[in-house]
Amino acid sequence: MKRELPPIPIVLPNIKAHTKRRVRLAKTLSEGLVLLPTSREQTRNADAHYDYRWDSYFYYLTGFREPEAVLAITLGKKPRHILFCRDKNMEREIWDGFRFGPTMVKEIFEFDEAYPMSELETRIPELMTNCDTVHTPLGSDAEWDQSIARWINSVRAKLRSGVTAPIELKDVRHALSQMRLIKDEVEIDIMANAGRISSNAHIRAMRHAKPGMFEYQVEAEILHEFIKNGARQPAYGSIVAAGANACILHYRENAAPLRPGDLMLIDAGCELESYAADITRTFPVAAKFTGPQRDIYELVLESQLAAIKAVKPDAPFGKYHDVAAQVLAQGLIDLKLCKGSLDKVIETESYKQFYMHRAGHWLGLDVHDAGDYKHQGKWVKLQPGMVLTVEPGLYIRPADNVPKHFWDIGVRIEDDVLVTKTGNRVLTSSCPKSVQDVEALTTA
Repeated sequence: MKRELPPIPIVLPNIKAHTKRRVRLAKTLSEGLVLLPTSREQTRNADAHYDYRWDSYFYYLTGFREPEAVLAITLGKKPRHILFCRDKNMEREIWDGFRFGPTMVKEIFEFDEAYPMSELETRIPELMTNCDTVHTPLGSDAEWDQSIARWINSVRAKLRSGVTAPIELKDVRHALSQMRLIKDEVEIDIMANAGRISSNAHIRAMRHAKPGMFEYQVEAEILHEFIKNGARQPAYGSIVAAGANACILHYRENAAPLRPGDLMLIDAGCELESYAADITRTFPVAAKFTGPQRDIYELVLESQLAAIKAVKPDAPFGKYHDVAAQVLAQGLIDLKLCKGSLDKVIETESYKQFYMHRAGHWLGLDVHDAGDYKHQGKWVKLQPGMVLTVEPGLYIRPADNVPKHFWDIGVRIEDDVLVTKTGNRVLTSSCPKSVQDVEALTTA
């Protein structure tokens, strides 16, 4: 008869999905030993810590969110999945909250074995003994690198007893990154929900932004919508930029007042169940677009819609970027912000005065998610299950070659797009972006 476990005061992830990923990794690597630590707790100041965020690779394989944990997988015909974690400690739980401990971890998270972290120093060398290859993150944490070297050396010290030590280290992140590129149904459902929550947050911001408010007050409305719907953290530092601040790509002060006639650019997405959303919208503060603002906005929107259309299976990753740049470049010529033919403007890259970044990136457990963009010098081809952002923009700073009525207009429009078997699905489609829909919210 299976022993009943005590109540768990936290929401668990889909354990089966994490287990399947470990099994898949074990089949991919076939031989050796996988060792993967989670993130360390980080000190904010004095004895206060930042809110803890687990390592994305570690979480992808385990679903486990406590600090001080290491995953080990012995590869071969009968892989063993092992987790090292903090021991159960009722006194510390009074101060810091619930801990699973090895016994509950083994049963709930479907591991073959689980041990306290205090046994790491003795058990890891045992797992390395007679193992040729260790698959582990390399170069990301000096202390972890030193631990790997120490454990290998402890095995080497026993060579005269007839054992062998690892002779090869491989960075496990490459294989995991390729796995993470293709989202499973569990991941897609979470990301769709994250997109919905983030879309509602942008709608709330459009309705609430008024002249006389400060950028941080609009940011508070966004965070309110995130947290109210179970997304306790933003996926990245929110950009809430009014007026000229919208021309700063990674603006983070969020402290300026909103003025009548300002455009406001908001780049914000929630993190839900460890997965990121990433949306940008630009809108006039409690008003309609002026003529020049509308010209720039509609050009960026035309570019984004064309780029989204180019997202489909077997298309090279760079294709939708090129599409976005061509539409923007032609529009800049039409607005007399760039001179010459389209071919010349593209060749000389004169459009980069106003559009200096690429049109998007992978999205998933990290806002700039894992996975190669090129392989052997060629763009990776899009496949069903990949999720990426599409985010062209124009940022027009004051300059001698720019008519004054365009000065300080910054526009970016960004959505999260899933590649499907037949084309794509915009996960953030509920967030308005047509001129009519945006103005309906800002002037209501």
